[in-house]
Amino acid sequence: MPVRNKDGEKIFIVDTTLRDGEQTAGVVFANHEKITIAEMLNDLGVDQLEVGIPAMGGDELEAIKAIVKRNLKSSIMAWNRAVIADIEKSISCGVDAVAISISVSDIHIKHKLQTTREWVLESMVKSVEFAKKHGMYVSVNGEDASRADMDFLVQFATEAKKAGADRIRYCDTIGLLDPFTTKSNIETIIKRTDFNIEMHTHNDFGMATANALAGVMGGANHIGVTVNGLGERAGNAALEEVLMGLKHVYGYDVDVDTKMFKEVSEYVSRASGRELPAWKAIVGSNMFAHESGIHADGAIKNPRNYEVFDPEEVGLERQIVIGKHSGKAGIVNKFKEYNIELDAQAAEWMLEKVRETAVRLKRTLFDKELVQLYNTYLKEKNQ
Repeated sequence: MPVRNKDGEKIFIVDTTLRDGEQTAGVVFANHEKITIAEMLNDLGVDQLEVGIPAMGGDELEAIKAIVKRNLKSSIMAWNRAVIADIEKSISCGVDAVAISISVSDIHIKHKLQTTREWVLESMVKSVEFAKKHGMYVSVNGEDASRADMDFLVQFATEAKKAGADRIRYCDTIGLLDPFTTKSNIETIIKRTDFNIEMHTHNDFGMATANALAGVMGGANHIGVTVNGLGERAGNAALEEVLMGLKHVYGYDVDVDTKMFKEVSEYVSRASGRELPAWKAIVGSNMFAHESGIHADGAIKNPRNYEVFDPEEVGLERQIVIGKHSGKAGIVNKFKEYNIELDAQAAEWMLEKVRETAVRLKRTLFDKELVQLYNTYLKEKNQ
C-alpha cells in the first residue's frame, strides 16, 4: 500500500479481517466470501493480508490455498502458534509470510501457558529459525505485549530479530492502552532494538484507532487493521478509520482507492452478519447527513463548514435530512430538489409542521411526507 509519512517513509498496512475479524464471536465467512474479501482488499491496495489459521485444517486450509492461487499483489500471511507443525501447514498452503504468535506478559506466561519466560524465548526462536529456513517473511506476535515487562519485551524483540524475524507485532490484546502510553512504549522499544514494529490494537476502551495511530507517531511502520473494526470482543482498529486518519489528520500520502471503502465495508458487514451502524466513523450513512438547522445551513453554504472531506471520497453522498432539528434554510434547500421555491410564509409554516410531525413520528421525514405537508399548506392557503 502506497502510504508514506511526511518524510517519505513507508507505512505498511496489514489487514487481518480474515483472521482476527473472523474470530469475532459468532462470525463465520464462507470460503467464497473469504476469497472475495481478499480480492477487494488487494484491489484497495493493502500490503499484507492475514487470511487465516492453517492449523485449523478443513475449509480454513482450503480457503487459504484458494486465496494464494489468486496470485494477488498483496503479501499473504497465515497465523501460527510458536509450533513447528503449525508453520509446516502454513508453508504447505503456499503463503509467503507467517505470523508466529506467543504470549509475552507474565500473567499469560504464568496463567495461560503455565511455563517460563525462558521457554517462551526458546519456542519463539526455534519457530522463527524454522520459518526463515523455508523462505518465509516472519512477523513475531507478542501477545499481550501491552502488559508485558518492558525489559523482557525488549529481550523478546531482540532475540526475534537475531533469529531473522522481519518484525514484531506489538499486541494490545485486551485493549487497555491509551495513546500517550502507546507512543511512549513504541519509542522505547525502537530506541532499544531498532526493529520494525506492527501495531495490533483492540477496541475494549474505544481507543484502538487512536492507539494504532499513536504507535505510528512513536515510530511503528506497520499497522494491523480490520474492515469496520471487526474482531475479538469490541474489535480492532478499523482499516477505513486508520487510513483516513493518516491522510486527513496527519497529512500522510495515502494513495489508495478510498472510494472502495463503502463497498468493502458493506460487503464485510453482510458477510459477517454484523450491522454497519449509521454512526460508524468514515463509512456510516450518517457521516454526511445534516439535520440540525445550523449545521445544514452551514453545509449548504460550504460543505467544508462541517465536512473534513468530500463524501465521494469514501463512496458516500451528502444528505440534508429534514426533521425536528431542521431550520428554514434546510427545508427551503430540500424543496429545491423538488423544483419548488418556498417563500418565507411557506417556509415558516413547513418548519412548524415538520417539527410537529417529526416529534409525533419520532424520526426524520421522508420525501413523500414533506410533499404531502406542502400540499396541505397549499390547500389551507387556497381555502
